[in-house]
Amino acid sequence: MGRRRGDEDGDGGGRERPGAPGPEIWVRGPVDLPEDPDPVALPRAEPRRYSWVGTHGGAGVSTLATVYGGHDCGRDWPAPDAPRSVLLVARTHASGLASLLRTLEMFRRGQVPAGLDLDGVALVADGQGRLPRPLERQARLIEATVDAYRVPWVTAWRLGDLSGTPPRETTALARLTGTPTRGR
Repeated sequence: MGRRRGDEDGDGGGRERPGAPGPEIWVRGPVDLPEDPDPVALPRAEPRRYSWVGTHGGAGVSTLATVYGGHDCGRDWPAPDAPRSVLLVARTHASGLASLLRTLEMFRRGQVPAGLDLDGVALVADGQGRLPRPLERQARLIEATVDAYRVPWVTAWRLGDLSGTPPRETTALARLTGTPTRGR
């Protein structure tokens, strides 16, 4: 093998020791791994706490706060002692989506109380089945601008049964709020 430029003595630029079988890193051997840290001393990551804020009456704020945890603000902004991370809630009917768009515009213009963080929106189904095309287009527009979590129609919730785990279609929302899930 020829000499490299700047390698006057032919030893590879000081990277190999004379008589060594390879680069210095090979000769030194493995580096000792640090001892395992004490698992008790490690800080535990807690799920972020959220304030659920309805953009209109009947959006489902109380139901979502019960099922997923968090603070139920109803249609009010969070009080100073409530979590500052906000999840807006709206039904997927025409007036619900219009109300949500108005509230998103308030966030965009900074017309909400200082210190609030918009972490996403929950689009709660207003009935069984697929959305009509105009409503689906509006929902997709919202999903293109902010993190949106669709919550399907749950007949048990309508009947007042909020026990059990959230439906599997809401896995992303459950993960966000730290709620265990299993398929309903």
